[in-house]
Amino acid sequence: MTSEMSSNKPYVVKAFYDWIFDNGLTPYIVVDVNVYGVMVPMSYVNDGQIVLNVSPSAVGSIAMGEETIELSARFGGKLENMSIPYGAVVAIYAKENGAGTSLAIEHPEPGTIAEEPAPSPVKMSSVKAVDSKAMTKASAKQQSTPASKVKKPSLSVVKN
Repeated sequence: MTSEMSSNKPYVVKAFYDWIFDNGLTPYIVVDVNVYGVMVPMSYVNDGQIVLNVSPSAVGSIAMGEETIELSARFGGKLENMSIPYGAVVAIYAKENGAGTSLAIEHPEPGTIAEEPAPSPVKMSSVKAVDSKAMTKASAKQQSTPASKVKKPSLSVVKN
């Protein structure tokens, strides 16, 4: 008796993310942008891949759903909403020491691809910014003193 199981990749990625973050390190993911459903800022893609700092301090919000990672972050000052199917995650590792794992690319099976991607079960509107109160105060302060520098969440792109 053989039962077909779902991919274990979402569980592996979430476990490594928690492990890296719990050890006080910075989680990075490598994403293959050629997998169906990947939505990232293409101007930051290098050799078909993008490396993203997915630590809570680098992203405005992150939600690790059942099928995709949904996050928002600033690229060159512009807020970008991204969607990354787990099948597109090539690696997850800690920036500081490289601890992590590489993963096989999983393309969707033919016939399972809808004409438009199904809406994610995790709504980006239901995810709050990491520190929205500080952002509101910083925004008000920046408007009153235009010369002041305000640290906003940003996403680091690492080129290999």
